[in-house]
Amino acid sequence: MPFKLSESRSGLVFMTGLLVAAGASVGLDQGGRLLSQAQTLASLQSAKEELAVAPRRALTPDDLTAATIAWTYIQANTRPETGLVDSVAGFPSTTLWDQGSYVLAMLSAYRIGLINRAELDFRLEQFLNTFERLPLFDGKLPNKVYHTETLAMVDYQNNAVEDGIGWSALDVARILSALRAVERIEPKYGPQIRQLLGRWQLDAMTKGGQLVGALKEGDEVTYPQEGRIGYEQYAARASALWGLDVLGVISARPVLKWEDVLEVQVPVDKRDHSIFRAITPILSEPFILQGLELGLDSETALLASRVYRAQEARYLATGTLTMVSEDHVDQDPYFLYSAVHSNGDAWAVVNENGKRYDELRTLSVKSIFAWDALYQTEYTALLRTHINDLGDPEKGWPAGIYETSGAVNEAYSLNTNAIVLEAIHNIAFGPLWQS
Repeated sequence: MPFKLSESRSGLVFMTGLLVAAGASVGLDQGGRLLSQAQTLASLQSAKEELAVAPRRALTPDDLTAATIAWTYIQANTRPETGLVDSVAGFPSTTLWDQGSYVLAMLSAYRIGLINRAELDFRLEQFLNTFERLPLFDGKLPNKVYHTETLAMVDYQNNAVEDGIGWSALDVARILSALRAVERIEPKYGPQIRQLLGRWQLDAMTKGGQLVGALKEGDEVTYPQEGRIGYEQYAARASALWGLDVLGVISARPVLKWEDVLEVQVPVDKRDHSIFRAITPILSEPFILQGLELGLDSETALLASRVYRAQEARYLATGTLTMVSEDHVDQDPYFLYSAVHSNGDAWAVVNENGKRYDELRTLSVKSIFAWDALYQTEYTALLRTHINDLGDPEKGWPAGIYETSGAVNEAYSLNTNAIVLEAIHNIAFGPLWQS
């Protein structure tokens, strides 16, 4: 049985233009004074200890401005017909992963004061009513992709597919995480959420303690295991909140090995990509999501710290600002995994099929905000200053800056802007599940 990372988030195709990135490489010291890049390099050299999550603090004007810009994306891309938000700006298609991002962004925006209770209730009620109407793949679980205006099950090119193309266990887990957060923060929606999930056969997405997707190719449906280190543990913790059997993947230990990346021992998935036909990216995304939404447990705290440290170490060694994750890109192939380590190599940038695109490595906006919310280091302060002017008050935050060209990666997506909102929420309130 082939192993899959996920097929749900990389298939949305779009094209936008490029802009030249601006902003000097400067940081802040503990007193708020600007640091040159050379000064910051020197001051970071001694910071080798494992990182602890930063304490909560009051939001600054810059925090609130960043959150306001992020919410602009959601306002501009909400479809009035359904209340769903486009995964990529202007393209009427979405996945469950991205709708989970929307719900968590909505809760974050409410708690930090960007929207009032009336708007929260309107959006949540429309969202839940729409989800009650979603056609399900094989009558069991939501399809991987939907048209945001019509709710038709579609493929990744947004072509209607009457019977759907399958489900992703990782994506379903993300919406489960979001709905659990709704129950915790707004318990009056609990009965409607339970009724909604009563239509879904949640036990179909697990088998023998593993996460299982469904993939339709022609007339055949297969049920591959899904997930790699980080993604598996995030999805497992979210699924466990609803009582699903994910015991086999709740910990990364059975598949974990360590690789040296710039003198940082980085967690790597020992399932060989060439044997199991799945990419093995170790990057920011699943670790920052666990930290922002569920809180880091003892295992993921260590893994997250190492993933962050390796990126800081690359900057220290080369002077190249580094913060990598999965991101949309505004050119072919449109979605990439920029990794600390993937498929046997450090700093590989790969698509879903493992093809290398290192020239499109992106300094990831969402990752900068998220790591800064979690750790608040001198390096994350430097990075936030570097991207401070990227946000567009009419469009939201783009994916980031291409490392090679210095041009802006002008892919505007729901996931980027939702994670910015989650990060700002985390600064003030901590993880959404715990706050």
